[in-house]
Amino acid sequence: MSKFRKEFSRVTPSLTQAINDVSITRRGMMKLLSAGAVMSTGLIGFPEMSFAAENPVKGGKMRAAVANASATDTLDPAKGSNSGDYCRQFMFYSGLTELDKSLAAKPALAESIESSDGITWQIKLRPGVTFHDGKALTTQDVIYSLTRHKDPAVASVAISQAKQFSSLTAASPTELTLVLTQPNFDIPTVLATSPFLIVQDGTKDFSKGVGTGPYKMKAFNPGVSTVGVKNPNYWKPGLPHLDEVELMGVTDQAARVNALMSGDLHIVATLTSNDVKRLRQSGQFGVLESKSGMYTNLIIRTDMKPGSNEDFVLAMKYLQPREMMVKTVMQGFGQVANDTPVPPWHPMYNKDLPQRPLDIEKAKYHIKKAGMAGASAEIITTQNIEGSVEGGQLIQQLGRSAGMNFNVRRVPYDGYWSTHWTKDPVGYGSINPRPTIDLLLSQFYLSDAPNNESGWKNPQFDQLVLAARGESDQGKRKQMYGDMQKLIYDHCGTIIPTFISSLDGHSSKVKGVEAWPSGMMMGYRFHEFAWLAS
Repeated sequence: MSKFRKEFSRVTPSLTQAINDVSITRRGMMKLLSAGAVMSTGLIGFPEMSFAAENPVKGGKMRAAVANASATDTLDPAKGSNSGDYCRQFMFYSGLTELDKSLAAKPALAESIESSDGITWQIKLRPGVTFHDGKALTTQDVIYSLTRHKDPAVASVAISQAKQFSSLTAASPTELTLVLTQPNFDIPTVLATSPFLIVQDGTKDFSKGVGTGPYKMKAFNPGVSTVGVKNPNYWKPGLPHLDEVELMGVTDQAARVNALMSGDLHIVATLTSNDVKRLRQSGQFGVLESKSGMYTNLIIRTDMKPGSNEDFVLAMKYLQPREMMVKTVMQGFGQVANDTPVPPWHPMYNKDLPQRPLDIEKAKYHIKKAGMAGASAEIITTQNIEGSVEGGQLIQQLGRSAGMNFNVRRVPYDGYWSTHWTKDPVGYGSINPRPTIDLLLSQFYLSDAPNNESGWKNPQFDQLVLAARGESDQGKRKQMYGDMQKLIYDHCGTIIPTFISSLDGHSSKVKGVEAWPSGMMMGYRFHEFAWLAS
């Protein structure tokens, strides 16, 4: 199962018909825009769901569902690959740091983590923390948890990140030194991600989920459900509020939402815009819209034809109906993007880049310049990547007016990530948000990135990524990230038309939840803060 977003996405028949019917005229555009029931953005739950003035009720069992379920579901932080894994791992484990709702890294198991040069980090552990089995947390647990990622036999998803750990040395049971191979002032944020959750020294069997997290494991059935009971010795006083949480994987979209509406579930992840309408009409449910850096992208491989011609790539960028996608396909639950992976709300966003519009004439110019007027190309889509089918269809329609013929081929979702993703000359991908820009760029844009989607290689960009890691001055760092976005905007074959909000639904009994940009279901940690009204 891929580590990327694979949640169900329905193609609205009326919208599909409108796309097929549309002619590239102002009237046609208006027809398409009217095909989707445009909904307002900025929905952060319903006003009546406000919990700020309420005192949490202690106790009760919450039943939740995510859209992922597989026999490969795991409690090993090194192998988590989807939102279900992240949620269950945060039930049982804690990290040295953790992200708050503004994406700032805060001390967690580490009482402090400090560095003056970005290379040598002094870490002091929080005193009095114990694992679920009663063993005290020590530096040996931390050293084991971080260094195991470097062992190829572990097959960690974070092996690339762990390579920067040059050494870990314990000064005492509660103090240690982490030395990096090069400066990285993002380390506190990196250590807050799920792969670096702290496990007990020497752990090989992860079926028990013994950690220091808010819940102790009661039952774990991969592909079905995970049950946790409140950890009475949790290191955060007063949390969690619930006595028990059951997290299920329900891959069928309709079944998941119906179970919420029938009362079998209290909270579910990954709603469609149509689901939001149903829930709002009932008046019995809340919806969390988390504006995040999640996106569906059109990947043009620049190391093969036709993407090796930069004018073809530019033409495709001008054929993106960005605003139309947000208003119709996403029904307002998204934001227009500008072909870089940094969302507009992010403090490192380069607002000086001109917003690239839908421009048929410019697309036509670049297609002609590429010598491809009248030529044909194929776009690969699959239904479960949100907006990819509609996006491909729109480009097909717009491309005719620009002088190119696009064939949209919809392929089965099963096997898509291994067979098609990053392999087809032109096809779609989907990326979940990352807590730092460095993580995102390192995984998907560096020349030697393990998932360099478009095969783009740019030495100047590579140098900037490495230099930004070691820059502690935030102003200088922002300038570097701005320069990187400019290079991506001008030259990269990865096209990002929109950012997609994650949408979770919950019953009116669920309190204490709010939208977090670090991911769905409160950054995968809803169970730590949620409570049930009596």
